[in-house]
Amino acid sequence: MTDATSLQPPAASERPALRRMDINADLGESFGVYRYGNDDELMPLITSANIACGFHAGDPASMRRAVQSAVEHGVAIGAHVGLPDRLGFGRREMAISAADAYEYSLYQLAALDGFVRAAGARMRHVKPHGALYMMAAERPDLAAAISAAVRDFDPSLALYALPGSHSYLAAADAGLTVRREFFADRPYEGADVVMFGWTYEQLGGVQGAAARVSRMLSDPAFDAVETVCVHSDTADAPALARAVRDALRDGGVALETA
Repeated sequence: MTDATSLQPPAASERPALRRMDINADLGESFGVYRYGNDDELMPLITSANIACGFHAGDPASMRRAVQSAVEHGVAIGAHVGLPDRLGFGRREMAISAADAYEYSLYQLAALDGFVRAAGARMRHVKPHGALYMMAAERPDLAAAISAAVRDFDPSLALYALPGSHSYLAAADAGLTVRREFFADRPYEGADVVMFGWTYEQLGGVQGAAARVSRMLSDPAFDAVETVCVHSDTADAPALARAVRDALRDGGVALETA
C-alpha cells in the first residue's frame, strides 16, 4: 500500500529552487531631435533598464523620459556609463587611464541619479557600455576603477559584468553585488561573446536569439548567468525581447521584477 504521505507535495524547503533571471536593455540613447532605439516598445518587455548618462549617448530630456517610463512600468533603473564618444556611440576604444574610468563613471552615476531621485525612485545597478564594458572586462585597472566609483557612490548598487571577467572579479573584490550577463543578440564563440564586428546574419534574427538563450540555459558554462541583454538598437529588438521571454519561460526560468 502506498503511504499517503508520499502523495503530498514536498515542503517548500525541499523543492528545487526556481531559477530566476533578469532581462535588461540599454535605453535612453536618443539625443536632441534624434531618436534612437526602441525604448517605448521594449520597456514593457524587460525587467531592468540601463539608461545612458550623456557620454556615449543620451541627454537630460532622454534621461528624464527613460527614468519616468521605467518607474511607470516597474522596471529597475541602472546607469549605463560609457566613454565620451558620441560620434562612435561609445563603441570605439579610447586611451583612458584608471583615473579617467573612475571619474567618468562617478560623473555619470551622479547625473542619472538626479533624475531618479526626482522621480521618487532609486537606482539599482550599473552597466558599462560598449567599448568601456569590454575594455574593463580585459583590463584589471579599469575594472577596479569602475568598481571603486560604484562603491564610493553607492555600495548597494549591483554591477553587470561578463562571467569570470576582470569586471566581475573587481566588483566582487570591492564588495559589490555582481550580476553575470549573457547577450541574446550577440554571437558567441564557445563561452566568449563577439561584441563587435558581427553581422546580422550571424545573429539569426528572432529565432537565433531564442535558440541562443535556450543553449545558454542548458550549457553548464553559463549556470551562473543572472541577466540577459537585448540591445534597443538591434533590428526587431521588441520581437527579440519577446522571444527571449518565451525561451526563458520554456526553460523553466522566472523573470526577476524590480
